Amino acid sequence: MNPLLPESCQRHLILASRSPRRVDILRGLGFEFAVEPAEDHIEDGAKNPNVFERPEESARLKAQDVAARHDDAVVIGADTVVIIDDVLLEKPKDDDEARGFLRQLSGRTHTVVTGVAVVHVARRKVVSGCESTAVRFRELAADEIERYVASGEGRDKAGSYAVQGLGAGLVRTVNGCFYNVVGLPVSLLFDLLQKAHA
Repeated sequence: MNPLLPESCQRHLILASRSPRRVDILRGLGFEFAVEPAEDHIEDGAKNPNVFERPEESARLKAQDVAARHDDAVVIGADTVVIIDDVLLEKPKDDDEARGFLRQLSGRTHTVVTGVAVVHVARRKVVSGCESTAVRFRELAADEIERYVASGEGRDKAGSYAVQGLGAGLVRTVNGCFYNVVGLPVSLLFDLLQKAHA
């Protein structure tokens, strides 16, 4: 249990994500929870034309998909994207796309947006929000990009990098919530868990 939240906010928690980063964050906070990912196609239903709002919509869809299978649960959904020049950089399809993403990010500032949703099934309550963090990359040489892509670390990550791993060496500054860049903004999650139980 996390001592900062009432026990009532921590019962019957389900994480609607297979992300090991989100699992690690929740475990590090002391939460006890089950992992039950939403169906893979669910996030494709997020159609908001505003790319900064789409992660919140996607997080709600994921949480609601899992919540529909339960009578008594509190389901956490999340979706993280990287945005530069108003364009979404999601998980790269292959190493060529990963190289292209890193070239785009090199020497520039981009925005990481994570949408988070909490569904309290018994109360039929859905609360959600999003967090934005500005991340600036170092100027990356072509051989640095090649070596990082070859490491494989960024293959399943938005923007093709992991700030909590080898990718920390790509980053010059993080302006905002670090955990948001990892994939789960903790302060926002606490706020939403409390609202869902209010």
